[in-house]
Amino acid sequence: MFPIAQRCVLSVLLAVVGLASACSVRAADPAAEARQAWQLLDYIAVDYPAAIQNGEVVDAGEYAEMQEFTASVSAKLAALPSGAGHAARLAKAKQLQGLVAERADAEQIARSAGALASELLTVYKIEAAPAAVPDLARGAALYAQQCTACHGATGRGGGPAAAGMDPPPIAFTDADRAKHRSPLSLYQVISQGLPGTAMMSYAHLSNDDRWALAYYTGGLAYDAAAREQGAAVWADNEQVRRVFPDLAALSGATEADISKTLGADRARAITAYLRGEPSAVAASSPVNSNASLALARQRLQQSVAAYRSGDRGQASALALSAYLDGIEPVEPQLGSRNRKLLRQIESAMATLRARIGEGAPTSAVEAQAAAVGQLLDRSESALADRSNSTTTAFLGSFTILLREGVEALLIVIGMIAFLRKAERRDVLPYVHAGWIGALLAGGVTWAIATYAVSISGAEREVTEGLSALFAAIVLLSVGIWMHQKSTAGRWQQYLQEKMSAALTRRSATFLFVLSFVAVYREVFETILFYAAMWNEQDSSAILAGLGLGLVVLAVIAFALLRLGTRLPIGQFFRFSSILIAVLAVVLVGKGVAALQEAGWISQALAAVPQIEWLGLYPTWQSILAQLAVAAIAIFGFVANARGAKAMPSAHEPPRGNA
Repeated sequence: MFPIAQRCVLSVLLAVVGLASACSVRAADPAAEARQAWQLLDYIAVDYPAAIQNGEVVDAGEYAEMQEFTASVSAKLAALPSGAGHAARLAKAKQLQGLVAERADAEQIARSAGALASELLTVYKIEAAPAAVPDLARGAALYAQQCTACHGATGRGGGPAAAGMDPPPIAFTDADRAKHRSPLSLYQVISQGLPGTAMMSYAHLSNDDRWALAYYTGGLAYDAAAREQGAAVWADNEQVRRVFPDLAALSGATEADISKTLGADRARAITAYLRGEPSAVAASSPVNSNASLALARQRLQQSVAAYRSGDRGQASALALSAYLDGIEPVEPQLGSRNRKLLRQIESAMATLRARIGEGAPTSAVEAQAAAVGQLLDRSESALADRSNSTTTAFLGSFTILLREGVEALLIVIGMIAFLRKAERRDVLPYVHAGWIGALLAGGVTWAIATYAVSISGAEREVTEGLSALFAAIVLLSVGIWMHQKSTAGRWQQYLQEKMSAALTRRSATFLFVLSFVAVYREVFETILFYAAMWNEQDSSAILAGLGLGLVVLAVIAFALLRLGTRLPIGQFFRFSSILIAVLAVVLVGKGVAALQEAGWISQALAAVPQIEWLGLYPTWQSILAQLAVAAIAIFGFVANARGAKAMPSAHEPPRGNA
């Protein structure tokens, strides 16, 4: 087709394949090694006091186990694929190993092991919550069948098979030990077993059964009186309910952690109640904006706490999670109600991540986190206000489709108009196959996202970012090529002599890929926006906005095609090349911004306004990327103009090949 563009596309495709391979490795996590490392860290944090007290060994066997487990953690982390933060995590594991060797204080060991375990949970996407509310009756039946022989009928650890076991089976009724054990940690032990002990893996049980068993055993340390007290606290206190926005928060919580927020007495009561009635959390926190914003607040608090303790890596990961897992799910609703507020939150959270990354004073990080918290309060009020919900839903639906659709239209219609001008209608089916295939792929994405898996905020941003960069690079090469054909009347000679050879099957395949990518990235984002904002109450307004958006897009497409047929081909090439170059600049800005939001690219803030439709974001990385693409386009256009002056005019006989 055009050699420069072909080489560019080939390079980009190879890069995308490489990045896709990296994503596939990432998608395969949590690997067994990462899960087992997390499990060992949790065990160390809970059981270390039984081995060391006041710097002295009180149980030689337990201490030897702690040494063995910390060495295993280092070995398992070293075996994991290297990536962002891998070396730092390995250093933390070695540091923990050294602390155990030095017989450090139990609180220091618990803090160090807990911080590293939390980081593994986030980085390797270790399953952290049940898919459905655990069935406690099922858990009791499973315990009677599978666990009483070792742990005893009441969970005290003295079952008939326990004699001679070293170490002995744990006592689930031990209140001090239960205080530091979460349902998630019990689930992991049940799933993986525990190396060096008689505890075997029960991976043959279903996922639901293992969670039911984890919640049941996690509640054996609490009596009926504590559960009754917890029920009263839960019913009467909104602050308590905010601590547990969903089952994920409950599953990862320990009584010791909860006590830092609620106090020791209420923490014990609430833990007792919710371990026995996890359905209370599911009933009070449907999948809505309140749960997402509560999760964002929780991650912010954890991020600030990690920063205070000197763990910048964990603080950064938690701040990123606050955005991706807390704000990203409610972005469509909030954007349709108060887009200015949404942009303020995005900017404030980017500033927070930047301050953490640059090692700002703790007071500055705390102040920025407080500012984000105030914006979250305003967001909660905005989302709770349903006074204009129908109008808001209609306008949100309409603008989302129009905003996402116009970009794809400009690219696809440009290719169609070009092929019609070049009298190569035989290649049009490839372009049509590309955008139709993208729509079908979008439907599959919607089905998978809705019924099979949850597409996380990070995965969404990575997909959008990579596809935007791919499209930007391809468009840049196409724009420079089209500009070359618009100069000095060379388009006539080119069409006559080169078009038949240029638009080969290989080039047609390229047009298919470009059409597919350009449309799919917009379809992908549009589907996730509609899935997030959909609700039965506003369904008619959302569908009406969608319908009007489709009509307006059809009118725009018709107008663009008519304009393409009326413009002289040289002028058409020149206009199209400039438009395509501008789109490349816009897309590269959006691509870099999306990868920044996913945590793939660092952020250095710049004092410029955010103008989304221009792809302009207030970070130096995105601005410099846009300037680089704009400079390449300008250089290519200038080189084309100079080359045209040195060539014979359209009326002179050609010298050599065009």
